[in-house]
Amino acid sequence: MKRSSKRSDKLTALAPEHSLKRLELSITRRLDGLLHGEHPGMLPGPGSDFAEARLYQPGEDDVRHMDWSVTARTTVPHVRDLIADHELETWALVDMSSSMDFGTARMEKRDLVVAALASIGFLTTRLGDRLGAYIVHDGGLRRWPARTGRTAMYALLQALLDTPRGGDTQRGPSLAEALTNLARSQYKRGLRVVISDFLDHEETREGDLAWERPMRLLAARNQVIAVEIIDPRELDLPDVGPVMMTDPETGEVREIILSAKVRAAYAEAAARQRARTRAIIRGCGVPHLVLRTDRDWISDVARFALQQRRVAGRAQPQRSR
Repeated sequence: MKRSSKRSDKLTALAPEHSLKRLELSITRRLDGLLHGEHPGMLPGPGSDFAEARLYQPGEDDVRHMDWSVTARTTVPHVRDLIADHELETWALVDMSSSMDFGTARMEKRDLVVAALASIGFLTTRLGDRLGAYIVHDGGLRRWPARTGRTAMYALLQALLDTPRGGDTQRGPSLAEALTNLARSQYKRGLRVVISDFLDHEETREGDLAWERPMRLLAARNQVIAVEIIDPRELDLPDVGPVMMTDPETGEVREIILSAKVRAAYAEAAARQRARTRAIIRGCGVPHLVLRTDRDWISDVARFALQQRRVAGRAQPQRSR
């Protein structure tokens, strides 16, 4: 019992159980219509079954769903609705590399990663859908099998919290490699959530970021959500004079004098990097959620969900019944 209590202390401190229950009730209402299963997603489920026939609504219904046998019997056009699968799998690609071992505000980036996955996981598992994860860390790529239920969800969140921090010599797979692995190993369509700081600057020969093409291929077959994790100190530097800085990915240490010129150049480079990341994600047709360690992540997730519901509503207008 003592070991179990100690194991859950960090998770309880990060997201107390009573808060998670309120989160599930409040955000569930705001996220309805975003995820697959009982709630229509932006992509239809591959195992959809036909429901009962109903009257055809001109301008709203797809003629490919026309029920010709009922139409012939009644002489009135009818279509059949589709019932989405209730046992769909959500897979998350979770970046727990060395760059996540950083935080200067309310929490570290790695803790915000856990919170981001919890906001998705507690919504999907409530419907009986399975949730699995690919965890990227400096030791490699760990696959967490897809399971359903609250207990499995807590186990996954605890596994993320228990992920070892990065070292100075080892480096895990790149974001491009992890995305490619996820796309190749999971053939069934569903929801894919990519949680990362997207600070992987590896480029192809053409000058594109290496993870752009794998992200585009993943989004071609699945509903994908990109969650970008940011700390405010990654956007601008304080005026503190000379400091010793360590690259979390390589372990390289260098002394830097934070003059006004250096800070301005850094802020400009950081802005360019964020703009490029944002443009690539949008170019892949993927919704982009930005979570910051100095902001209320619950409010940010709720605003994002409302925005996606409006987008989905415009793409798939509600039918009058």
